[in-house]
Amino acid sequence: MPARIARRVAGFLATLFAASFVIFAAVYAAPGDPAVFLAGGRDKLTPDRLAAVRAQYHLDEPLVVQYGRWLWDCLHFDLGRSFKYGDQVADLLGARLPTTLQLVAYATLLFVVFGVGAGILAAVRQSTWVDSAVVGGTTLAASVPSFVAAIALVSLFGVQLGWFPVTGTGEGFAGTLHHLTLPALSLALGALAIISRVTRQAMADAAASDHVEAARASGVPERDIVRRHVLRNALGPIITMCGLVMAGMLAGTVVVETAFGISGVGSLLVGAINTHDFPVAQAVLLLMVTGYIAVTTLVDLVHPLLDPRVREARTA
Repeated sequence: MPARIARRVAGFLATLFAASFVIFAAVYAAPGDPAVFLAGGRDKLTPDRLAAVRAQYHLDEPLVVQYGRWLWDCLHFDLGRSFKYGDQVADLLGARLPTTLQLVAYATLLFVVFGVGAGILAAVRQSTWVDSAVVGGTTLAASVPSFVAAIALVSLFGVQLGWFPVTGTGEGFAGTLHHLTLPALSLALGALAIISRVTRQAMADAAASDHVEAARASGVPERDIVRRHVLRNALGPIITMCGLVMAGMLAGTVVVETAFGISGVGSLLVGAINTHDFPVAQAVLLLMVTGYIAVTTLVDLVHPLLDPRVREARTA
């Protein structure tokens, strides 16, 4: 087990290093010259002024040198200073990250509770109208993009019915929960469909195993069979998929936060891209990639503990 953890940590670090270079190079190659923005625009730009700005911010150095300097600063928790706001990027992230994490946590709660619940219901009532309704409803939910779902939810529950606010994050626990309900729901709809499908299929596979048939033949109540044998054996792939979907939600907040006017990390990224605020864009992308890689690595480590069959296959 320690050797496996060491391999996963090494893989995490290697993947993060490669991803950081891709992020830096992609932002570096993006249209627009940060030196022009830093110099105050083209109206105030002269060749001497442009050269001075490039030298001040080390923009005249080769890409690899700039990346090495940026990576060294990141390792020391120095993410640079925003071109637009003039503040430290770490301070901007620290102010907005809690809102994004609250949104992701709320959406995760919704898709886990309703997605797993719908999948269990469809598996228990397989080949009935209930199963068909769940499959049809989740197929529809999966086909609707998050920005379309956001617009529809705002129009129905925010404007016409007036049940929920459509902008801001509110104050206090109840206020935050009230304000984030529609954004979390629009973010969770697609994930809910995926989790329900995975839950249904995992339980169907577990129900077809020999020991479940033997338990059913010996007269064990169906409720006990579902709880003790079917659901327990299906937990491995269900929890794994929940972790993977939650890891990808951090990037999904970009559209939802923009649609609902939420001051989170996603909207910060959109603003940074629009204003060529390279340090902020690089930091936000690095944060999203780090979160995704960390969660997927953790899921990979926990999966064998949840499913003994995976552990036995890896040790065989």
